[in-house]
Amino acid sequence: MFKKFWVFLCLTVESLDALFVFLWVAIVEMGYAMSRLEIESELFEGGNVTSEAGCSNRSDKPFCKVDHEIAQLTNLKSVPNERLHQLMPGKKKLPVSPVKMLAGREGNYSRRGGFSSADRCHMISRYLPVNGPWLADQMTSRAYVSQFSADGSLFVAGFQGSDIRIYNVDRGWKVQKNILAKSLRWTVTDTSLSPDQRHLVYTSMSPIVHIVNVGSATTESLANITEVHEGLDFSAADGGYSFGIFSVKFSTDGRELVAGSSDDSIYVYDLEANKLSLRIAAHMADVNTVTFADESGNLIYSGSDDNLCKVWDRRCFVAKDKPAGVLMGHLEGVTFIDSRGDGRYFISNGKDQTIKLWDTRKMSSITSCNLGFKTYDWDYRWMDYPPQARDLKHPSDQSIATYKGHSVLRTLIRCYFSPEYSTGQKYIYTGSHDSRVYIYDVATGAQVAVLKHHTSPVRDCSWHPYYPMLVSSSWDGDVVKWEFPGSGEAPTPVSKKRIRRRYYY
Repeated sequence: MFKKFWVFLCLTVESLDALFVFLWVAIVEMGYAMSRLEIESELFEGGNVTSEAGCSNRSDKPFCKVDHEIAQLTNLKSVPNERLHQLMPGKKKLPVSPVKMLAGREGNYSRRGGFSSADRCHMISRYLPVNGPWLADQMTSRAYVSQFSADGSLFVAGFQGSDIRIYNVDRGWKVQKNILAKSLRWTVTDTSLSPDQRHLVYTSMSPIVHIVNVGSATTESLANITEVHEGLDFSAADGGYSFGIFSVKFSTDGRELVAGSSDDSIYVYDLEANKLSLRIAAHMADVNTVTFADESGNLIYSGSDDNLCKVWDRRCFVAKDKPAGVLMGHLEGVTFIDSRGDGRYFISNGKDQTIKLWDTRKMSSITSCNLGFKTYDWDYRWMDYPPQARDLKHPSDQSIATYKGHSVLRTLIRCYFSPEYSTGQKYIYTGSHDSRVYIYDVATGAQVAVLKHHTSPVRDCSWHPYYPMLVSSSWDGDVVKWEFPGSGEAPTPVSKKRIRRRYYY
């Protein structure tokens, strides 16, 4: 009899505890209701919602859902446990509210004792980092690159005036190291932080890639004065002729660098052997972007001003400089590529004012590619995109989705998948020439948010790998944070009194 009473008492306490959590979360959620994005139902019903600094409004422009396997894969990463639909009251409809999710967890409705990764993404991904902005830094020269480290503890920003700043995110964005770039030509074109966060490489319009020890105690890193900036010569194999490097990336194991250059080539540098290990005459124009496709380091993606994206498999070069496959679809040059990390899907930003989503299983051989598709003449460095070209489509477009709304002019604008941990990679975000940051839904193509603050092109931006925080950097010199729900303080006032100089790259 006592045993039955104890069981009853325990169940009663657990039920009361779950009820308390339910009510407490409901109250908190009501408190945030005025500041959060109310976009959940529209996203999953294929609607189009644009949020500008937290204010939602609906567009009448229709969007097409991605009728492809990646849409299903993306949804699986952010769909909660089926039992929440079966056992929780209410209609079987996505999304499940945070209150129901937390109540279901407390009652162990999923029978897992906690949230799965899909449950977590379902909770976090609806809260986009759109509040703010809060000023992280303000420089007098243009910001060209800006990225979080893999664990989100550091943030790197590179400026045209030769400064490369590394901020300690966990210590209030204190400048941990200020690097003055050595032998800079025009601007810092790219930076890459090693996986162990001990070294950083930076590039400019030069064949020399410099590497800096980030882990040293020196805050001001001046080349050959306070620290050594070792130069890695990417031209040594061909007699030392000059070219510039647009893009550089560390491999996942930190042993290699891959780079794309203005001499139409891809370079792979072996850091352990301290020498070039591979040069590929990859394209017929500047290679603006390169990246490793996955953790293996065997596959490389490249994009070029010849309008093509190419896939390179280092395990099976059938012929010299021959790719594993080619993907057509952009009408103009490719400015950036970001891999989904699975060796299958990637996105590219193009000067045809579009982001395209690719499946490498659809690639073709180079002999079947139409390299001459062009119906107009223009130069993105100083001309607006021709109105007559906006509705054109490549006759052999192999992409599986196209995202429009942002602007790619004057500079190599970058785009990315949102983080896997917090969003399940369900969004694509990009900078834009019109001084904004755009966020698209991968599966529906909907433009779900637009962040407005900057007064000059946003070339790069970065979403924190774990928290709902996005940092944008611009040619106006501002580095600002967008968050949800925010840190509690009012956004920092930003002074706009600067001397502007007009020059493009």
